[in-house]
Amino acid sequence: MATFDPVAALALPEKALVDRRVPKSLLIENGASTAADRRRIREGIEELRWAAALKPTTIGVSEYRDETREYLEIAVLNLILRSGADAGRLAELVHRAVPYPVLLVATNGNTPEISLAHKRWSQGEAGKTVIDGEIVASDDLVGCSDESTAAFRSSLALDRQGRATLHDLYQGWIDKVEALNVARVTGEFSIPTSSTAAAERSAALRDYWQLETRIAELHAAAEKERQIARKVEINLKLARLRDNRDSARARL
Repeated sequence: MATFDPVAALALPEKALVDRRVPKSLLIENGASTAADRRRIREGIEELRWAAALKPTTIGVSEYRDETREYLEIAVLNLILRSGADAGRLAELVHRAVPYPVLLVATNGNTPEISLAHKRWSQGEAGKTVIDGEIVASDDLVGCSDESTAAFRSSLALDRQGRATLHDLYQGWIDKVEALNVARVTGEFSIPTSSTAAAERSAALRDYWQLETRIAELHAAAEKERQIARKVEINLKLARLRDNRDSARARL
C-alpha cells in the first residue's frame, strides 16, 4: 500500500496552512515531566512541524464552548520520527503538550499514522487542558482492503466533516479514523450515522481488541501447558472468549 499525505488529504484552504517548525525545547517544556520522556523527545523526534491552524477565521467553522471544554482552534501537526522511536508515547506527549485539540500525523518511514484526542479543562489546574478519554489512532493498514483505505483517504477532506462547530469537525475526523480501524476487522469502511452509533461502535471495537489480546495470551498458555486437565480448562475459557469476541465483532 503506497503511502499518502494525510495533510493534503484534508484539502484545507491555503490561509489555514502554517508550515512552521516547532522546537523540541517547546515540546519538552510543555509535555515532558520525566527525564525518560525528555530523552524520548530529544532522541526519537527528527522534526515536529505545525502544518495548519484551523479556526473560525481560517476555515469558517465556529468555535465551541461548554462547561467542560473550549475549542478555539484545531492544530494540525506533522511529526517525523527517527528509527526505533517510541511512536505511541511520543504521540501522546505531543497531544498532552498542545493546549488545543490536535490532528497529529506521525511518520517514521512507513504509512503515516493519524491520531486525535479530545481535550477538556483540567480539574486540578485552572486554565490547563488534559486529554479527555483515549487517543484514537489509525491502526496499521495491514488487513485493510484497497477499497477501505481509498474510502478512508477520501473521507478526510474538510468539506466532508461536520461544520457546525470545531468540536463537530474534530469528532468527524475521530469517526473516520475509528471507521478505518473497524474496517480492519470487518473489511468494510462505513461512517456511523449518529453520535450514539459512533460511541457504541467505539465501545465494541475496544471490547473486540481486548478479547483478541486475551485470546492470544490464553492460546499461548494452552500451547505450553502439559497437564491435560489444565489444558482442557484453558480451552473452555478460550471458547467462551471467542464467543464474546464474535459478539463484539457483530456489534461493529
